[in-house]
Amino acid sequence: MRAVILIRVLVGWVFVSEGIQKFLFPDTLGVGRFTKIGIPLPQFSAPFVGFVEIICGVLVILGLFTRFAAIPLLIVIFTAIATTKIPMLVHQGIWPMLHESRVDFSMFLGLAFLLIVGAGALSVDDTRRRIGDYRVSRAQKRAAAAQKPDYTTAGQSRPGSGGGVVS
Repeated sequence: MRAVILIRVLVGWVFVSEGIQKFLFPDTLGVGRFTKIGIPLPQFSAPFVGFVEIICGVLVILGLFTRFAAIPLLIVIFTAIATTKIPMLVHQGIWPMLHESRVDFSMFLGLAFLLIVGAGALSVDDTRRRIGDYRVSRAQKRAAAAQKPDYTTAGQSRPGSGGGVVS
């Protein structure tokens, strides 16, 4: 499925961008925001989450270890929904929460899709798989060729040739 690349770029780019912004704007999107919403150890957790978003986002865009990279990002987005959108639902109601959470829920669903489907055809994961399949196929052909008797040597008879000698 080649169209999976669109989901990978969409999801990966949002996380890479958000991760970078945690470092560029620490007061509003990094440590300051983590402090405001009550995330423990914000001086550690904000840069850590930013780093995870950048690294895993790049992996998702490239399609490298895509399913593995989706797991920490799912944890990040689930935490974002639990710490920001659920309190918004309780205090402001459904419509403000739905408006503010549209990207979060889209990222959650995109990551769930990638976790289930994988990276798709235009990815490093698929290239690695195809190279592995090719190597296995070559090894199997070599093993099969090694098991066949060589009838080119003088003095050997071929099965079904009446016992005659090949010269």
